[in-house]
Amino acid sequence: MDQPTSHDQDDQQRPSRYVVGIDLGTTNSAMAYVDTHEQPWQVRTLAVPQLVAPFEVASRDTLPSFHYQGTAAEVEAGGLQVPWVESDSANWAVGVLARDEGTAKPGRLIASAKSWLCHAGVDRTSELLPWQGDADVERLSPVDVTSRYLAHLREAWQQAFPKFPLAEQDVVVTLPASFDEVARELTVAAAKRAELPRVLLIEEPQAAFYAWVDRHAESWQQLVTAGQKILVCDVGGGTSDFTLIRVRGREDSGDVEFHRVAVGEHLILGGDNLDLALARHVEQRLAGDGKLPPEQWEVLVRTARRAKETLLGDNPPESLTINLPAAGSKLIGGGLQVEVTRSEVEQLLVDGFLPRTELGERPTRRQSGFQDFGLPYAADAGITRYLAAFLEAHRTTGDDEPTTEHDPARPDLVLFNGGFFASPMLRERLIEVVSSWFDDGSQWQPVVLDHDRLDLAVARGAAYYGMVRRGEGVGITANLARSYYIGLAGEKPQAVCLAPGSASAGQDFELPSTFQLTLAEPVEFPLYVSSTRLVDPPGTIVPVDQAELKPLPPIRTVLDAGRKRDPQTVDVHLHAHLTEIGALELSCRAVDSNASWRLQFDVRSTTQTDMAAHESAAEGEGIVDEQLVESCRAAIASVFDKPAELKPSKLMPKLSDVLEAPRHEWPTSVLRRMWELLMEVEPGRRQSQQHESRWLNLVGYSLRPGYGYAVDDWRVTETWRTVRNRLAFPASQAESLILWRRIAGGLTAGQQLTIAEPLLAGIRALARRFSGGKAGNTTAAFDPAQSPEVWRLVGSLELLPVPIKTEIGSIVVDLLPKRKLEKVKHAMLWTVGRLGQRVPVHGPLNTLVSAARAGKWLDAVLELAADDAMTPLVVMQLARMTGDRHRDLEQSKREQAANWLEQRNAAAHLVELVRHGGTLDHEEQSQVFGEALPSGLRLR
Repeated sequence: MDQPTSHDQDDQQRPSRYVVGIDLGTTNSAMAYVDTHEQPWQVRTLAVPQLVAPFEVASRDTLPSFHYQGTAAEVEAGGLQVPWVESDSANWAVGVLARDEGTAKPGRLIASAKSWLCHAGVDRTSELLPWQGDADVERLSPVDVTSRYLAHLREAWQQAFPKFPLAEQDVVVTLPASFDEVARELTVAAAKRAELPRVLLIEEPQAAFYAWVDRHAESWQQLVTAGQKILVCDVGGGTSDFTLIRVRGREDSGDVEFHRVAVGEHLILGGDNLDLALARHVEQRLAGDGKLPPEQWEVLVRTARRAKETLLGDNPPESLTINLPAAGSKLIGGGLQVEVTRSEVEQLLVDGFLPRTELGERPTRRQSGFQDFGLPYAADAGITRYLAAFLEAHRTTGDDEPTTEHDPARPDLVLFNGGFFASPMLRERLIEVVSSWFDDGSQWQPVVLDHDRLDLAVARGAAYYGMVRRGEGVGITANLARSYYIGLAGEKPQAVCLAPGSASAGQDFELPSTFQLTLAEPVEFPLYVSSTRLVDPPGTIVPVDQAELKPLPPIRTVLDAGRKRDPQTVDVHLHAHLTEIGALELSCRAVDSNASWRLQFDVRSTTQTDMAAHESAAEGEGIVDEQLVESCRAAIASVFDKPAELKPSKLMPKLSDVLEAPRHEWPTSVLRRMWELLMEVEPGRRQSQQHESRWLNLVGYSLRPGYGYAVDDWRVTETWRTVRNRLAFPASQAESLILWRRIAGGLTAGQQLTIAEPLLAGIRALARRFSGGKAGNTTAAFDPAQSPEVWRLVGSLELLPVPIKTEIGSIVVDLLPKRKLEKVKHAMLWTVGRLGQRVPVHGPLNTLVSAARAGKWLDAVLELAADDAMTPLVVMQLARMTGDRHRDLEQSKREQAANWLEQRNAAAHLVELVRHGGTLDHEEQSQVFGEALPSGLRLR
């Protein structure tokens, strides 16, 4: 499956001379090409020139996928300069030098950028790498880093073929078969940033198989027979991919052809995990139950990678010594040493990641302990358990006539791909385990299809595939291998199949059923994908089983009715189209007219954490009774319509009477409908300052916390447009602070910064005043010495840049002892807890201040010895255990915090959160958020 981008008709009519394949690997990247003027054509590898040491450029077959930013001294000396860059002040490098220098200076190294491209827990387009970098290192997004690798490969090509710019050639870029639609889109975006407009995508396992076909061009037909099943095991540095290819006979010629019939789920599980496991093992030998400082740990992880490759490679030594620099030093002298043996590494890594299992065993779903890179690694380290689940799930997938001679789950041939299988021990163990699953006493083993260079196979296969697209070579027929579903409203969650996994790219489907579509109102279309239910015909309604159907980013939109009118519904048929990469395009076509509405995936909710992930049962509260809504409408209208029948101060009691519940019990579904009613009467807020204040207060209360319910992003955007800089009465500004604080979780980073800037002016002036300096002129609308809401709002803005959050928090802890600020002390304490929290409420992990900074703030809070209900909560937030060494305070500080809490008889659960971690209870969530959350919504 491939994706052409930016091809105009003239380009397509003039095929480029060269076809280029690029393997964007987690650990190594590579480049191969075909010169179409060469007859017979053949796939060749392009050696990539790169820095291999300071001042030394040499060509290598692969480009290590590592990015290193030099120190000021290295930049000044010119040690990172490459011949093809005119500037004499290059400050970064990729490749061999980056990998090697970064091992000793991990705070300047970016690794595993490919894994970050598919990490839905962070904003993949924001500058967050290196994840735990030195203070003076420029941060880059995963897309930026990927584009730099591609740009380097582009320049390498230009050096070799100056008359044939890479941008004018057909370029095939590889990616994991299990990459979701968003990660694919981001890969294309990275290519565009690298000035590569002619890009096709192909899945890595397919590319690896194409490389095998190319290598055995003269004999492959004798090596495979019709009816066989080929398993491609692709385990690289960051991901594990499983693919099944069926060998089928051709009736017209008697030859065979290949059909890709199944693809496994995405697993962030690969060589990086082995490095972490070995590093943890060594750490335990060095530090016992404790942990090494982050600086030593990062060096250990990179050193463990080399130890793994040596001890699991060909002709390994019996043991080797791992050296670590002393803490705070970059010298080996005075550091730590530990010897690891081949046998203990085999037991730890081979048995740990390829355990001998039964075919019926399944991976565990507990949370992964591997969080040191900030990546969401697979919960279970046992790759063989995932493989067993994959083979059983696709026992008969793609079988024209299921065999009765042996278990149909059995693969006949196995093709290895990825750096993981460079180790003969790992290859042999996997074959041993697979053989044991299907051994009927005949000592059966699958046939292993050989590769000569695992590190180059994917790039070579990508170039070969480029020729297949031109009608040459042997192609693979690939079906979708995923079924798509759309959720239906009802008491029990159900979904209807839009496109079956047996479909091919480019196919169209129109569902036979008629659906009712709501216009002119915000709506959400839940989407699901399944890699196990592959034969459901379009229109089939199935229960939403999380084990079979995985949620995709939903489609969230407001469909235009054509002109302003009351909300209405229309009968439609759903039409699904599969693009060339298997991405889904949906449209709704009216039954009784030519009207049509196109539905687009909410990609932003997955690529950016402006749209915060959340645990929510709010949608399950059911549909609001319309009579109840009409009663609420009448109560709201009685205040905001002219002439008003009810005073603004009477509205909340009136609504409580209508709903027969106090306001903290109003369900989210009612609150969001209430927001819609308030927007309808918005002009009525201008009647008086009291009207505007009540309107602002209720809008924020109805939309809090700004996320958690279908189409909340649209509601927040509409609120921003309606309120921002559009207050009718200056005195209403205090209520606007509360509104923004309540819905901060739905505001974008830019919106949060816009809100914060005028407040920061007042905070900085206050800090100067208490430090003895001149406060200076300030246009701040609020005096933070008098307004608790200034502090509470600033603390809620989790997407503010870390330097600003660090500045604010440091000001707060300096001002906390000031008696003149007693009026706002409670709010300031709450703010420092939010600014220094170890687990964000709604923001991504890359918005957290450093553990060292949080530790300093903790010391200041403990010194206050404040005797109030807020301080224990703040201590917990600053010292909360997460299991991530980069986020966690050092153990001695956490123990100090836990002891402090116990001495003051704080709640036992607060102590538990500090010592062992866990989730907040309902009361703690409300305290951290600042007030009661709507029912059905949970914080992290």
